Parts: sequence; structure tokens; C-alpha cells
Amino acid sequence: MRVLGIDPGIGRMGYGLVRSQGNRLRTEDYGCVETRPGPTGDRLVRIYEKMQELLQNLNPDVVAVEQLFFYRNVTTAFHVGQARGVVLLAARQAEAAVAEYTPMQVKQAVTGYGSAEKGQVQRMVAMLLGLPAPPRPDDAADALAVAICHLHTAPTMALVRGRNGDDRFPAGENRRSEF
Repeated sequence: MRVLGIDPGIGRMGYGLVRSQGNRLRTEDYGCVETRPGPTGDRLVRIYEKMQELLQNLNPDVVAVEQLFFYRNVTTAFHVGQARGVVLLAARQAEAAVAEYTPMQVKQAVTGYGSAEKGQVQRMVAMLLGLPAPPRPDDAADALAVAICHLHTAPTMALVRGRNGDDRFPAGENRRSEF
């Protein structure tokens, strides 16, 4: 499975493609899409065009996107939400499967601790992917963590869906347990 992880942002959007081969995870690509300060619409177009390019060139099986968490700055949250919406739109237009994870779910899946510090997550990303050092910039490392989260979570979610006979909820979507 090839998963494109996305850490959405208006100024810098991290992306990372991770492939699972059996129990091994391998990094195929990662980086950041940066936009210059200016009109929001222009920045969103840049993100959209780059997402289309990434989806076409990398051809992921799934796009895993980090959900918006709490921001103290409402303006920042609004811009990040807009960028996230553009990412989701591009993924669905490319007919890619989409999974969404909260920051706590990502931290839990990567480190085993939902309140892990950013540095802990980045070091675990490097260790899990066999990299000599945490990927830079931080947004790319965060995107790789989102991809790893999906690769660790999706098999369990598939089992739960199979056991319940319920395929309405894609892997990564939050819902209450019916057990």
C-alpha cells in the first residue's frame, strides 16, 4: 500500500509518501509545498495545483490528511482549514481514497503515546522509516507521521468493519464503537 500523508497548511503544506511492504515501511518521497504571502486565493490555487501534480506523479492508494485541531489564532485556523479543504477536494477529484486523523491519533500510532512531543514523533518517524535523521522540514516529518498512522491503523479498521459488516466508515474516520 502506498499512502500519501498530508500535513495541511497555507504557508507550508507537508507531504510524504510511504509504502508498506509486509511489515516494513519505506519512504518514497517527501517535502513541502510553500506559498508566498499574498492573496489567499492565489495561495490556495498553488496548493491545489501541487496536490494535483503529487497525486498524478505519486499515484497513492490512499491520501491520509491530518484533521484540524485547536488553534488559538482564529485567522490561522481559518486559513489552514481552507488549505485542508483544497487538499481533500484534489484527492477526491483524483478518485483517491481519503482518510483523516487527529493529531492525537497520529501521535498514538507513531509513538504509542497520544500526547507525545513533536520531537518524539519526528525521531520515531526516522526510526520507523530507517532514516538517519528526522526528515526536514518539520511539516514533511509530520506528513510522513500521518502516512505511518494510516498504515498502522487501516488494517485494524478493516477488521472492525469486516466483523461488523459495515463498510460505511472509511479507515481513519471517527465514530463511536458499536461493541
